[in-house]
Amino acid sequence: MKFMKIGTKPDTFYAEEATRTVISDIPSDLTIRINNVCFLLHKIPLVPKCGLLQRLCSDADDSDIVTIDLHDVPGVEDAFELCAKFCYGITINLGAHNFVPAFCAAKFLRMTESIEKGNFVLKLEAFFNSCILEGWKDSIVALQTTIKLPEWSENLGIIRRCIDSIVEKILTPTSKVSWSYTYTRPGYIKKQHQSVPKDWWTEDVSDLDIDLFRCIITAVRSTYIPPPQLIGEALHVYACRWLPDTTKSRPLHSSGSQTEESREKSRRILESIVSMIPSDRGSVSIGFLLKLLSIANYLGASPVTKTELIRKAGLQFEEATLNDMLFPSQLPTDQHFYDIDLVAAVLESYLVLWRRQSPLPTENSHMVRSIRKIGKLIDSYLQVVARDVNMPISKLVSLAEALPDVAREDHDGLYKAINIYLKEHPDVSKADKKRMCRMLDCQKLSPEVRAHAVKNERLPLRTVVQVLFFDQESGSRSTTHKPESITRARQAPIEAEAKEECDKKLQHEVTKSSSRVTETSEREIQKRMEAKMVRGDSEKGKERKGETNSTAKMMEPKQVFQRRSSR
Repeated sequence: MKFMKIGTKPDTFYAEEATRTVISDIPSDLTIRINNVCFLLHKIPLVPKCGLLQRLCSDADDSDIVTIDLHDVPGVEDAFELCAKFCYGITINLGAHNFVPAFCAAKFLRMTESIEKGNFVLKLEAFFNSCILEGWKDSIVALQTTIKLPEWSENLGIIRRCIDSIVEKILTPTSKVSWSYTYTRPGYIKKQHQSVPKDWWTEDVSDLDIDLFRCIITAVRSTYIPPPQLIGEALHVYACRWLPDTTKSRPLHSSGSQTEESREKSRRILESIVSMIPSDRGSVSIGFLLKLLSIANYLGASPVTKTELIRKAGLQFEEATLNDMLFPSQLPTDQHFYDIDLVAAVLESYLVLWRRQSPLPTENSHMVRSIRKIGKLIDSYLQVVARDVNMPISKLVSLAEALPDVAREDHDGLYKAINIYLKEHPDVSKADKKRMCRMLDCQKLSPEVRAHAVKNERLPLRTVVQVLFFDQESGSRSTTHKPESITRARQAPIEAEAKEECDKKLQHEVTKSSSRVTETSEREIQKRMEAKMVRGDSEKGKERKGETNSTAKMMEPKQVFQRRSSR
């Protein structure tokens, strides 16, 4: 930061309540009133340097005490005091933090070269051109101070020239960046002769007001030089700087006026950031988009903003990780912790695009790989939110059922989520248990998971029996696919042994679960077992009968021939 010192006399200004004056043996003959502050000064030396005061005092005699109201002076009393001290020759220090109000006030008072040589405006312009615009942080600080005097700063060209200076430095190749900048990213250690990071400018620019920040980003994007990812990084830094963090815990909702004012400011920032996100896919990460969506829910952003974030997140949902999706719910009416509705909305947006792009996906297509990646991600998410003791079963089931069948190559992950939920919610009704387990496809469970399900006392008996019957049927299918070289005499003991083991296993599970079911359910299960066994025996009987008939038919011609020979 650079400063300019003007004047050599000591500061003789002093303030007493709402009055400011200068220590002097000469009585005051000029009173300047600015709002509630009264300045007791002297016509000499102020009038000779200020064109405005010359005009206002033109009708007064030199001996008259003149009172002037200057309530509309830019920068109000502090800026006017700087101009007055310059007129008295008192030492003042100028920098980027006070240049704008001093320059606007000097212009207002018409302290130009036409009034007196070497006047205040000329010195301020020289300082602005040679120091502020040449510096990186000076330009940003000066630009930020213009928010208090937007019209004056715009009319005097301060805003435009500061923006041009900042954008020019942003577009400078990193090898030529020689000025000081702020860069405090985690894991980054600035070393001597280390190359300058491409996003070196993002933190300093994030200090600006959102409207000025938008001007910078718009000007930088118009050059088409920085890649979209760099613009996205600048937006990410700005959001982290100004928007509330909703990833840790549920924010406290307050109805205070100050809080509401702050929320309104945050909403405006959020909506501006969303509107500036480049349309290029990957310009911002999916994690950042989901974070913005969570913040939008907390701040009560407009439906247009939420819809746009959901659409953009749906386009990149395939890139998401589990940690990207773990946000607390922002609705005060929700008892559960995790914002499962946010994930459901983004998943729905993704599925709309997926169905539109791939109406009939093939097994090895990119769209199938994509949807299966999403399927694993959602199942992992379900396993986490299932631990939430206040998570409604309806929301869990709704999210699980939103995926199409092709999304799950196996149901192991879904089974784990269901098991976790039943473990954390022991009071779940039988109807809800059946509703959850109805989503399971026993044929898509791995042998290890089926073995666990058979012993799982939390599952409904119907689900356990389905797993057992599938085990039996799969065992039968594997037996029928054995090579034909194995004789039926060798197959019979194997089938009998498998059948005996399956019957014992099934009978063991039915006995083990008898405390959980009624007697009617047991009789139904036994009837189904007996019917299945009878069907199996009848089928084997038909096979043996078929073999006997075929043997008889083969023997019949031979017997007829023998009878004919005996005749």
